[in-house]
Amino acid sequence: MTPEERSLLERTYKMAEENNEILRSIRRSNRWSMAVKAIYWIVIIGLSIGAFYFIQPYIEFMTSALGIGAANAGDPTASQSLLKNFQDLMQ
Repeated sequence: MTPEERSLLERTYKMAEENNEILRSIRRSNRWSMAVKAIYWIVIIGLSIGAFYFIQPYIEFMTSALGIGAANAGDPTASQSLLKNFQDLMQ
């Protein structure tokens, strides 16, 4: 092997090592990014579910106070009674 070939081989080896380090860094940052996104969505979904459980008693109270329910779904006078209940509630 000539000195010129040896020099070329060493430069190629150093470049391959540097590329390998860069690729590993990209992979590592990609993994961290995916983990942070997963945690982000878990927190968003968890807070949404928590907020629903927090306001559920208020929603149930309002639906029962206003007379909203499955029994009134097909009744044409349900909207009138709903309006009356709402007006009574606001007084």
